[in-house]
Amino acid sequence: MQHNMDSIIERANVLVEALPYISAFTGKTIVIKYGGNAMNDPVVMRTVMQDVAALKVVGVHPIVVHGGGPEINGMLKRLDIASRFENGLRVTDNETMEVVQMVLAGKVNKNLVSLLNTMGVKAVGLCGKDAGLIEVEKMPAKDGVDLGYVGRVKKINEQLLLALQNDFVPVIASIGTDAFGESYNVNADTAAGAIGGALKAEKLMFLTDIDGIRADEKDPKSLITKITVSEIRNMIATGQISGGMIPKVTGCIDAIEKGISSVLILNGTVPHSILLELFTDSGIGTMVTPG
Repeated sequence: MQHNMDSIIERANVLVEALPYISAFTGKTIVIKYGGNAMNDPVVMRTVMQDVAALKVVGVHPIVVHGGGPEINGMLKRLDIASRFENGLRVTDNETMEVVQMVLAGKVNKNLVSLLNTMGVKAVGLCGKDAGLIEVEKMPAKDGVDLGYVGRVKKINEQLLLALQNDFVPVIASIGTDAFGESYNVNADTAAGAIGGALKAEKLMFLTDIDGIRADEKDPKSLITKITVSEIRNMIATGQISGGMIPKVTGCIDAIEKGISSVLILNGTVPHSILLELFTDSGIGTMVTPG
């Protein structure tokens, strides 16, 4: 009986700790970038979506922006289409773009939406082609490498998201469109940064499969809990931050320069990482601040 009572008291303590945070975030917009290997495990996907649903229920306005690299790789392999990356970005020819749109806007987007809809909230699936949500231009060639149908974000139609977010959870696949209606692959980290910035979101959260930014990439114990934009730029210059982490931290910098007060990089494979980061005193990832 006593053990049972202790666990009930512990639950009450957790709620008490969360209350000031819940009231601070009520009515605020939080953009959550979800993708990469944090999407591979159905159990992890469920806990992430439970967190998103919980935010909505307590009066926060969550917006989910997702990628789906592993799913795209799997489908390309099945169709015998080669994958190629340059500086962490997928080289996207016409054939690859068709697969990217099919997997992201079709399968991945709708799976996340239907999962959220079973959790007592109303989610709606979008991609950047809906009402010109993510307007892009073709990414120019760099060092002689043409990435093909890879888009650079020009403009976000935040009116669409503002119209939806009171009643719905928007779930956005990172596909953009140009002035001619052509589809472009947009890095999901970059898209999330641009959407967060356009909405002047309270926070932007990048869920990944590592704990955050490390002083030494290979040492899990070297997690940096708080870092400024200029410190990140130094780490990129010295090569401490490299590869797929570069689009993430560039998305962080971009969002902060557009007016978001803090950006978080955290491990989405930790159960309920969003709630732990937002609603507890300790927090679990790396917070990026203007400095």
